[in-house]
Amino acid sequence: MSVLHVAVSGADKAAGTASSPFRTIGRAAAVAVPGDTVLVHGGVYREWVKPAHAGLSDTRRITYRAAPGQRVVIKGSEVVSTWVPEGRGVWRAELDNSLFGEFNPFATTIDGDWMVFATKGEPRKHLGEVYLDGVSFFEVTSREALDRPAPSRTRDEWTGQPVPLDPWRAQRRWYASVDGAATTVWADFGEADPNAALVEVNVRRSVFYPAEHGIDFITVSGFEMAQAASPYCPPTADQPGLVGPNWAKGWIIEDNTIHDAKCSAVSIGKEASTGDNWFTKRLDKPGYQYQLEAVFAARHIGWSRERIGSHIIRRNTIFNCGQNAIVGHLGGVFSRIEDNHIYNIGNKHEWYGYEIAGIKLHAAIDVEIRHNLIHDCSLGTWLDWQAQGTRLTGNVYYHNNRDVFIEVSHGPYLADHNVFASSAALELQSQGGAFVHNLIVGTVRVDQVLDRATPYHLPHSTEVAGVAVVYGGDDRFVGNIFVGGGEDVSAFDYAYSQEGLDPPDNVFFGTAGYRGHPASFEEYLDLVASQLPGDDLAAVKGVKQPVYLAGNVYLAGAQPSHTEGSPAQWAAEGRAEVAKEEDGVYLEIDLPEGFDQHRLPLVTTAALARVRLVDADYENPDGSPLALDRDLVGAVRGGDSAAGPLVALGAGHNRVRIWPLG
Repeated sequence: MSVLHVAVSGADKAAGTASSPFRTIGRAAAVAVPGDTVLVHGGVYREWVKPAHAGLSDTRRITYRAAPGQRVVIKGSEVVSTWVPEGRGVWRAELDNSLFGEFNPFATTIDGDWMVFATKGEPRKHLGEVYLDGVSFFEVTSREALDRPAPSRTRDEWTGQPVPLDPWRAQRRWYASVDGAATTVWADFGEADPNAALVEVNVRRSVFYPAEHGIDFITVSGFEMAQAASPYCPPTADQPGLVGPNWAKGWIIEDNTIHDAKCSAVSIGKEASTGDNWFTKRLDKPGYQYQLEAVFAARHIGWSRERIGSHIIRRNTIFNCGQNAIVGHLGGVFSRIEDNHIYNIGNKHEWYGYEIAGIKLHAAIDVEIRHNLIHDCSLGTWLDWQAQGTRLTGNVYYHNNRDVFIEVSHGPYLADHNVFASSAALELQSQGGAFVHNLIVGTVRVDQVLDRATPYHLPHSTEVAGVAVVYGGDDRFVGNIFVGGGEDVSAFDYAYSQEGLDPPDNVFFGTAGYRGHPASFEEYLDLVASQLPGDDLAAVKGVKQPVYLAGNVYLAGAQPSHTEGSPAQWAAEGRAEVAKEEDGVYLEIDLPEGFDQHRLPLVTTAALARVRLVDADYENPDGSPLALDRDLVGAVRGGDSAAGPLVALGAGHNRVRIWPLG
């Protein structure tokens, strides 16, 4: 096992030793073998690192690490300092196309399946980007637009609502024209002189990403990685990110600062042979059908625990990305995503697609998303298709447009000891979920999806067991605290009115959206039997699935379903707020007299009813029983404890630091 050294003072013809380091990380990546460590010393490296060799196992990895105490920055951009003034703050630079090679982000549009553009009929935006002192600009669609006053607002395509722009950033705009020899970029720098400041433009698609599949057991640790022209990543396409394994096993991405990916930062996603935007390219089948086919195609090329996934993404800070902090379809199975700080994702609103979230995963089989801080995102976490064995635990969500959306999955999936503090907390177009000991401050929306049958699997496996539509229900809510909008505000429309929206159907504070569902599996079976003899499909489709509710607390107008026996409800009391301070993120919550008498036993696998359609239990990834015995901050939860994410909560005013900063 060797240590290979890289330094900005080095040379790629050197020996790679401490006294004779390589100049580029890519040179070290070409020679590193299992067991080696590539130690990168301080400085800025402008390259796309493409590891050529895989590690052999978790104990014989190839590790890429920043030297202790040194700032190592890897960028997908290049500096431009040849700007020519054109008046009114607009400058022009002509870049020889040789700068870009075969991939020119200023000539490559943001495109793909489920892609929507900010204004229909406008030219499509591009993967190029201009940065002034590290801050990205906004693309406009003509040179003339730079001579017009900067807009003060843009539009959120998801909500249709106007979004105010920061005046400084709104003024910073660019436009590019590409011909066979050169790329001409115009940018409005306001009062700044771009030749005296740091101005960079996107050049590379990725920063740390193998060119081949199967480059297993790599560790990427301690770097700052930024400014990559990563493309739009729907689940029916190749999903390259700023950094990622490219269809492999056993990567560890840890302790990095990752920012300014044009689309996605960390990818643990799909590869191209199982589909690459074929609806957009062919128009012969809906994207849904191609996505379904991709699941079976992946099985044919070895999608299994033995070959794919089992990645660890931990202790990273990820921000200022156009689509996702973390994205993946199929390739992220059996992974852990923990202790990350994710913010400012999907907030520029230059373009829009239906795959935008801080974390957006399809087929998150046995994935654990633990103790992450996710805020100021258009959507915090989106688990879409095949959330099975997935656990969302100990996370803090606040100040997102929406916190969590779980779509067309059949479970079992588990969300426990989380804080969901945005105005729209949960959107559930799924079934088979368990929500245990969460604080849910925003609304809960529940829906059926009867027009898209999606796969479910044998427990703890990628083996497909069947496909089915989502009937809604078959959910469990145990020991949660729901906080409504107050007794004078309708629980149906409060959160959406905060966004200036008309409320959709079946949106409530609390569990009131489950009214009409049976309260037990036995009651459900009796209702199905009452439809017979007759069409078995119609008999099942016509009966709502059971919902299991116990030990929840409803405050400030939050509403229980009629199926919960003796809920703890204080209609006019209770308040909760999450706020960031200098040393951390704090939860402040006021709880009514009588809260301390509301105690719950320890929740285990045995306490959570088996999921109906998948016919599976809530278990750990190794198949052992669950015991939810640790709260949000790691305190031990015993057999007689309070509702909500913290065992120390009590009647009156509570103020708890739930995430340290600094």
